[in-house]
Amino acid sequence: MADELKGKKIAIIAADGVEQVELEDPRQAVEDAGAETELLSIEAGEIQAVEHDIEPTEKVTVDKTVADASVDDYDGLILPGGVGNPDKLRKEDAVIEFLQAWFKTGKPVGVICHGPWTLVEADLVRGRTLTSYPSIRTDIRNAGGIVVDEEVVTDQGLVSSRDPDDLPGFCAKIVEEFAEGPHEVAEAGRCE
Repeated sequence: MADELKGKKIAIIAADGVEQVELEDPRQAVEDAGAETELLSIEAGEIQAVEHDIEPTEKVTVDKTVADASVDDYDGLILPGGVGNPDKLRKEDAVIEFLQAWFKTGKPVGVICHGPWTLVEADLVRGRTLTSYPSIRTDIRNAGGIVVDEEVVTDQGLVSSRDPDDLPGFCAKIVEEFAEGPHEVAEAGRCE
């Protein structure tokens, strides 16, 4: 990867319980491609990363709260997984409002593992094809999403993957999608 993302700014939204490798690897991939990243969370300070959903690893410094962030300031968005992380995020109005505003722009999003839980809460999977960790696929289907079991799935700028084993393909695809930029936004109420 060279400078495909030079001049672009990527937001990462995460909270306590984020799977460390799903935060670090995509962040490193977009930074290696020239992007600047900012970690957004519910509160200022630090978040606790984990391994295998339960084993605490390291604390990661938050750059800004989601409530203080503007969709207009970013070119791409990453939503890492970990069970606890999206479960905390989906309860926060500021996160849901940010995601709903984000999807109206057509800007690309990368989501992995349990990350789609937050998109389900924000009613953003309806009519979209994506993948996720197996345990939340029923939630995605019940929210109107189309679930497939593939390493990387892309649907109009929404890149999704199943788990940490998919990170190499996921990271390559988010760099490609972030370099492409915004996609056309489908008309409200119309599934494509």
